[in-house]
Amino acid sequence: MNKIEELIEKFCPEGVEYKELGEIFKISRGRVMSKEYLRDNVGEYPVYSSQTVDNGEIGKIDTYDYDGEYLTWTTDGANAGTIFYRNGKFSITNVCGLLKLKVKDIISRFAYYYLSISMKSFVSSGMGNPKLMSNVVQTIQIPIPPLAIQQEIVNILDKFTELEAELEAELEARRKQYEYYRNQLLTPIEVGGKWLMNGDEVEWKTLGEIGEFKYGFTDKAKDIGNVRFVRITDINENGKIIENDFKYLDLTDDNEEFLIYKGDLLMARTGATYGKTMLFNEDYPAIFASFLIRIRFKDKSILPAYYWHFSQSSQYWNQANRLVGGGAQPQFNANVLKIIKLPIPPLSEQERIVGILDKFDALVNDISKGLPAEIEARRKQYEYYRNKLLTFKEKE
Repeated sequence: MNKIEELIEKFCPEGVEYKELGEIFKISRGRVMSKEYLRDNVGEYPVYSSQTVDNGEIGKIDTYDYDGEYLTWTTDGANAGTIFYRNGKFSITNVCGLLKLKVKDIISRFAYYYLSISMKSFVSSGMGNPKLMSNVVQTIQIPIPPLAIQQEIVNILDKFTELEAELEAELEARRKQYEYYRNQLLTPIEVGGKWLMNGDEVEWKTLGEIGEFKYGFTDKAKDIGNVRFVRITDINENGKIIENDFKYLDLTDDNEEFLIYKGDLLMARTGATYGKTMLFNEDYPAIFASFLIRIRFKDKSILPAYYWHFSQSSQYWNQANRLVGGGAQPQFNANVLKIIKLPIPPLSEQERIVGILDKFDALVNDISKGLPAEIEARRKQYEYYRNKLLTFKEKE
């Protein structure tokens, strides 16, 4: 029997009482703050809104509305029902709700952990806009075990949270290290009028000199078929193919020329992901969709994996951002792609660079290896223990 079980057996063997949030918290909402207001009142105190990135922070201003220990939740939009623990001086916008304890028999952080499991289940998606309003929040029930049990659970879950934060910080440091070495390895130096990489002379060539380009196939994706249909949305932020939500087509005479094979590269040519490049290394047959450009090399002087690493580097992106068309939807067509210049060292040096950068990439991006795998394992472990620790029998 662990310590939590011993405490439950000692203090609440018959179960625990559940109370509605309206009984134990003062519930309120934030205020409207425009982008102009945030810009004109810049300061040191955070403002939280409906987003979840950056812990919900959308800016900092020179005043604050709240000071102390609170919970906030997102009331509207895709992140509705997301709960946050706050402690300090801050403000919130009108799409945030606020919970302030008004009783002494519950710990705010215990309530935060419990609501992180249950709160999203109360979100209403009526009219297409998810919402979790105060009148619903006040009816959500929460268990009230003795304070000693609450504190022990908080201590355990805080340790999990701290460990994950440490791993996330280490991962971010490794990503910066990866970016630094990638740019170093892929940037030649000029010596005596020659460009060298690791002592080997390199050639500068445009992508148009070494590559062949083809635009993708336009069709409606299907749930069944005999070839995968790779779309622009199937390239993730790390330039890798997404391994879920497969869509398909049937292979026909009309689309056979759009097949992609191992070693082909696909580049997103429009929208928010323009310029993002993926190396296709899968064993299954696939056709690539419109809004993608397939890149194949005319000869064996360049490794596809070398180019893929180059396409992640600052050398590539400095050119891409300069060459892309303006407007609300950036366009990066084949004519622009042909202008991209890259250094091409001997194949042996390309292989060396790919070997080093592949290891870095696996360490920071591969969910089955390295730090991402460890973070994922810790997250699952945390969720298992959180759900187990926060399940209580209700007192009759």
